[in-house]
Amino acid sequence: MTEEVDQDIYALKSAEPAVVAAPDIPYRPPAPKNYRPRIGMIGTGGISAAHLDAYRTAGWDVAALWNRTRAKAEAKAAEFYPRAQVLDGWQAMIDTPDIDVIDVTLHPEHRAPVIDAALKAGKHVLSQKPFVEDLLNGERLVDLARENNVKLAVNQNGRWSPHMAWMRGAVRAGLIGEVISAHVTMQWDHGWTAGTLFDDIEDLVFWDFGVHWFDFISSILGDRVESVFATTTSRAGQVNKVPLMAQALVRAKGAQASLVFDGGVPLGARDSTVICGTKGMLTSDGPDLGSQQVTLTTEEGVARPELKGLWFNDGFRGAMGELLVAIEEGSEPENSAAGNLASLALTFAAIAARRTGKEVAVGSVQRLDG
Repeated sequence: MTEEVDQDIYALKSAEPAVVAAPDIPYRPPAPKNYRPRIGMIGTGGISAAHLDAYRTAGWDVAALWNRTRAKAEAKAAEFYPRAQVLDGWQAMIDTPDIDVIDVTLHPEHRAPVIDAALKAGKHVLSQKPFVEDLLNGERLVDLARENNVKLAVNQNGRWSPHMAWMRGAVRAGLIGEVISAHVTMQWDHGWTAGTLFDDIEDLVFWDFGVHWFDFISSILGDRVESVFATTTSRAGQVNKVPLMAQALVRAKGAQASLVFDGGVPLGARDSTVICGTKGMLTSDGPDLGSQQVTLTTEEGVARPELKGLWFNDGFRGAMGELLVAIEEGSEPENSAAGNLASLALTFAAIAARRTGKEVAVGSVQRLDG
């Protein structure tokens, strides 16, 4: 006797759910109510334009800038904050009594001594990502901030990209229950980095770009993350010296996650995210990071929120705004350096896994060498 099989179930065919109103999730960049500090920026390279434009839009006061090449700092001041003072040394900014918050945008290898000096001087600090190249040094800086009663945050601006912020908020609100999987796949052309300083970063896709998504996975799964396996490869015909294709498989307690970065795709860009939970699913899809449609599916039906804003530059306004709110309220910022160490531990483990060809326990790699 042959048992009857439901063909729809066998073919993985799903029923059409009802369309329901999207829940109200607070995802927009935060801002302090009354706190208006004087901000100093140390380092005015390419990414600083996104910072300065975001701060100007928010109405915050950038009072001073410094760059190793003074002309670059002068150009940024002229474009964004004509009244800002251009200083001759970063130590001079730290020594200025009425500078309250320091935005450090230097490269990782130059950043730690500056952060150290700023914290000792009683300044609040927003550090560019990746925060540190040594987790023990990161822990030391976190402790130093606490000892000096100041806030130390990391510019993980992806946390306030509209689609990531909404999905994270939905997860934390318990709308899909306990997360059992999270998967990100991206296809785009990162070939523009050929011939630039980025072309000298061995693990470019993981370290400079993917760190946003390692942070995303870490913020979704928290301390459930256990280990990671990762690979990279160069696409056929690429000009870049370093691989543009990378992927990571994350093992977690009762869950799994994956990141697929196809950075060598010349046409047909796509960015997709799927987060599955015990009570629902979140998806986000679009042709790029600025054009995403988020969908929440639960027993009640399907909800599609109409998101406002763009990663550039809402993400940068969110990173600084969260720090300013934390200073004003005496709370720990969402993007605290202490919390960011968990994201870096996952990133470090993925890079070590790529280098060794083995699955690596998260937290077992304290430092990136080479």
